[in-house]
Amino acid sequence: MEVTQVLLNAQSIDGAVRKNAEESLKQFQEQNLPGFLLLLSGELVNEEKPVETRKLAGLILKNALDAKDQQRKVELVQRWLLLDGNAKSQIKAGLLKTLSSPVSDARSTASQVIAKVAGIELPHKQWPELIGSLLSNVHQLPAHVKQATLETLGYLCEEVSPDVIDQDQVNKILTAVVQGISASEGNIDVRLAATRALYNALGFAQANFSNDMERDYLMRVVCEATQSPDVRIRQAAFECLVSISSTYYEKLAPYIQDIFNITAKAVREDEEPVALQAVEFWSSICDEETDILEEYGGEFTGDSNIPCFYFIKQAIPALVPMLLETLLKQEEDQDQDEGAWNIAMAGGTCLGLVARTVGDDIVPLVVPFIEENITKPDWRQREAATYAFGSILEGPFPEKLIPLVNVALTFMLTALTKDPNSHVKDTTAWTLGRIFEFLHGSAVDTPIITQANCQQIITVLLQSMKDTPNVAEKACGALYFLAQGYEDVGPSSPLTPFFQEIVQSLLTVTHREDARESRLRTAAYETLNEVVRCSTEETAPLVLQLVPVITLELHNTLEGQKLSSDEKEKQSELQGLLCGCLQVIIQKLGSSESTKYVFMQYADQIMGLFLKVFACRSATVHEEAMLAIGALAYAAGPDFAKYMPEFYRYLEMGLQNFEEYQVCAVTVGVVGDICRALEDKIVPYCDGIMTQLLKNLSSNQLHRSVKPPIFSCFGDIALAVGEYFEKYLMWAMSALQSAAELSTHTTGDDELIEYINTLRNGILEAYSGIFQGFKNSPKTQLLIPYAPHILQFLDGIYMEKDMDDVVMKTAIGVLGDLADTLGSHAASLIQQSVSSKDFLNECLSSEDLMIKESAEWAKLAITRAISV
Repeated sequence: MEVTQVLLNAQSIDGAVRKNAEESLKQFQEQNLPGFLLLLSGELVNEEKPVETRKLAGLILKNALDAKDQQRKVELVQRWLLLDGNAKSQIKAGLLKTLSSPVSDARSTASQVIAKVAGIELPHKQWPELIGSLLSNVHQLPAHVKQATLETLGYLCEEVSPDVIDQDQVNKILTAVVQGISASEGNIDVRLAATRALYNALGFAQANFSNDMERDYLMRVVCEATQSPDVRIRQAAFECLVSISSTYYEKLAPYIQDIFNITAKAVREDEEPVALQAVEFWSSICDEETDILEEYGGEFTGDSNIPCFYFIKQAIPALVPMLLETLLKQEEDQDQDEGAWNIAMAGGTCLGLVARTVGDDIVPLVVPFIEENITKPDWRQREAATYAFGSILEGPFPEKLIPLVNVALTFMLTALTKDPNSHVKDTTAWTLGRIFEFLHGSAVDTPIITQANCQQIITVLLQSMKDTPNVAEKACGALYFLAQGYEDVGPSSPLTPFFQEIVQSLLTVTHREDARESRLRTAAYETLNEVVRCSTEETAPLVLQLVPVITLELHNTLEGQKLSSDEKEKQSELQGLLCGCLQVIIQKLGSSESTKYVFMQYADQIMGLFLKVFACRSATVHEEAMLAIGALAYAAGPDFAKYMPEFYRYLEMGLQNFEEYQVCAVTVGVVGDICRALEDKIVPYCDGIMTQLLKNLSSNQLHRSVKPPIFSCFGDIALAVGEYFEKYLMWAMSALQSAAELSTHTTGDDELIEYINTLRNGILEAYSGIFQGFKNSPKTQLLIPYAPHILQFLDGIYMEKDMDDVVMKTAIGVLGDLADTLGSHAASLIQQSVSSKDFLNECLSSEDLMIKESAEWAKLAITRAISV
């Protein structure tokens, strides 16, 4: 195979040539993998070959070792481990040789591939000589070899976990990297590669950071690198400091004053990429400290054991003025650009984090800045003052802020309509939204919105919705929080007199020509949904009038014309928004008998539209329409049965959609809604649903997050169909049993523990539904053989002591269900169980009322079972 030519063809601008080349590569890979990989590494190492084929050869080699998809990654790792040993040795030798190539692209590609191979082999105790040979390279003379080797060490630290490399080698890697960073290294590229490598190696440096001398040396080298003449090195060094701030927070005290001086200088004088990282250091410290303080709750008043150093509290007299200065460095068009990020935005974000960390103490430091700049002729000063105000609204106590807000509110409403500058208006609308989000609502004692100013606030917000898209989008956001604050106000809401006008204005916004800019249309629908969700009974007739309006809009999106792919995307986005809006309306009107009755006259028409939306088949719409159908089923109750014959195939399609697993998860939830609505009328569809759910559970292609809802769904089905569930019992119980075993013997990080708890909760909800479904039926004895295992599962999760409150409540409920359904058959089993008595007592004395209620019910059921 003339590999060079094929690799050139694979990059051809001619589609047919390209496709042909990709086919040949694929074919060769399938026929002879070792030969294929050897050819690629031969191409990469060969100095005669063109740079673009060497680079592509390396890239294909890298993709043969790693994939984003977990499943595929495991297959590729196995495939490499089973590859012929000679071929592997040749490939690895070629890769190491490429590190001394004069061509930088070839070196860089080889670095990445070596790290991927190391990521597979080092954990299996293979390629033990790799790190040694890389380290001997670091002392080679041509600077480019040194640079490539440091880059490789950096990638290697990114690929393997710290426990794979022993401390002696870690020390040598760190020594090499730190020598590469230090000023005595004359070559800029080497220093840059070393600084970037240190960023990845920091996770390996636990032992070194615990040793005072080594830590001092590491910190000195990093701080010196922030002063390098090369901007890329300065940026990389600050990135290291940001990483250190979260990984080694508790070791920072001796250095924090120096770091403050370095970061302040960078923020004031350095180029933006460097200044951004310098601000990020302080944002990161805020995150660390808020996490610590949240974890320890309010209990740390006189407690010195709490591992918080209060760096931010000590720094604010100097830190806040530095951040306020950054707010004046806005960019002209940042509001129009979705992904904009600059020093003014970073400074405002950090100021907001500081406010959350220190609370009230920030207010006196920021108020003078606001007062001084808010009326200045230069728009930058007015915008910065407004941004500063908006940034400090979350953190301090409302009592501290409300007097300020009362003074500022009228001023800001005027600015939103009259300020000549669009930036100022944008930030003003954002700040109003923050005021309504944090300082308005039932939780706040002193209302900032009164009869006196409510009319003016609404008039101004509705007026601003006609402004440029970015300002209008922020005005929608402010209205969203305004409505949310009135969620639980009782029968009459202050917004009632304005309801019609608000809804009309929002609908007008959705029809603006420029509604796709700045997410404006989405924001308008989200706000409309919130206004409907928080409305009271008084406005129910007006919500009813919305139904034909929104259904007509949805109908108009379905009028068949041939659409381009871009128009198709627009259409599907709009259908998603309209289905979401209908979902909220259905939930609102379905929640009270009087409105539900009137609403149901539209049900056939709405369901017909949802089915047509499915026929357009686009994933996003699918999900929103599915959710809306769940709401409709809940409102329609047993009457929903008439839609099942036509809807069922889409339900099945949703359950089979492994690719877009969110769609699958939503569909599983809707099956639950339909079970509650139809009860035993769902029986004709159960075979199909249960078969698909069991298939989903046994698949390893399906994302793990969908599995807990599937178990809960078993419970919903059993509860709906009662003893008819017998035909699925054996399969369901066997799936539950293996999942239960998996979920009691797992240790891991917080994320895994959280998932395991969700999984346990799903399993328990299934057991609960099955017990309740079989209760009072002659077939309850079918459940007796499963009881010992279920009690064992409850013992298991009780013993592991890592269940959250939700699981605790469900678990104690299952103990009660078991006793309640099996009666005397359960008595001796419960008495023999290792921990049910302790578990019950613990729940009975819980602070959580829900857990306590569940436990009292369980105690009653157990007492009844034992006394029979």
